[in-house]
Amino acid sequence: MVERATVGVIGLGVMGSAMSRHIIAAGHEVVGFDIDPVRRAEFAGSVAKSVADVARRAPITLLSLPSSEALAQVAAELADGASPGSVAVEMGTLPLADKEAACALLASSGVDLLDAPVSGTGLQAADATLVVYSSGERAAHEQVAPIFDLIGKQTFYLGPFGNGSRMKFVANLLVAVHTLAAAEAHQLGSACGLDPDVVQEVIAAGVGSSAMFEIRGPMMAADTYEPPSARLAIILKDASIIADHARSLDSPAPLLDAAIPLYEAAVNAGLGNLDAAALRRLLAELN
Repeated sequence: MVERATVGVIGLGVMGSAMSRHIIAAGHEVVGFDIDPVRRAEFAGSVAKSVADVARRAPITLLSLPSSEALAQVAAELADGASPGSVAVEMGTLPLADKEAACALLASSGVDLLDAPVSGTGLQAADATLVVYSSGERAAHEQVAPIFDLIGKQTFYLGPFGNGSRMKFVANLLVAVHTLAAAEAHQLGSACGLDPDVVQEVIAAGVGSSAMFEIRGPMMAADTYEPPSARLAIILKDASIIADHARSLDSPAPLLDAAIPLYEAAVNAGLGNLDAAALRRLLAELN
């Protein structure tokens, strides 16, 4: 077991709360904060009064935040309250320029920021099988690596700050496209008159399967999309960030570009808070 440490977690949603539970179970103190009082009330660790309170109490702080605006606010508060030499870890999928701005702000206060998004849904967070894409100063990575081992099954150190996000963009391009492909396959199976449960079993056993087919296919077969492992609206947010990044590099992404309008249609149809597998319901209604 790694040496007992105090770890901060800011953002106590599905991912942040799940990661916190694993860290607590390993014997560490976790100090958490969220602007949502319900999430604070449900938190299994020690509830902080503010971001600055977390910064004062924890030399390592994990950030699981929903937006660039939230990151900018949290980074400013951390910069004011954290001790030089502490480490913050940004674990979401956000525009790289916004993460780089937070990194520069924190560096001015002597705080290292790692860019370490994770691959996996809430289901993987719950059973500690996330994959961590860590990037930034190696010394900061080595300090946090034992904590990464508690929340995931594998960690990759990818070098300079930003490479974690770049790798996550590659991964989530596949998530967005493969989820839509799984929905399309299930829709075709139903149109053919095949039993959805049989389609799931047979296709999952063959070369046509994918991680998204195996994770989200059972939800599609059952036409049940709650509780969500990752909300459809979140996948759309990520896909839009990735598409913008690809365009900035003149890197063609025709499948992603084709998928985004269907995600948008699903959100507009009121499916955004369901699991992304609800694309299957959208396709059925388009039929």
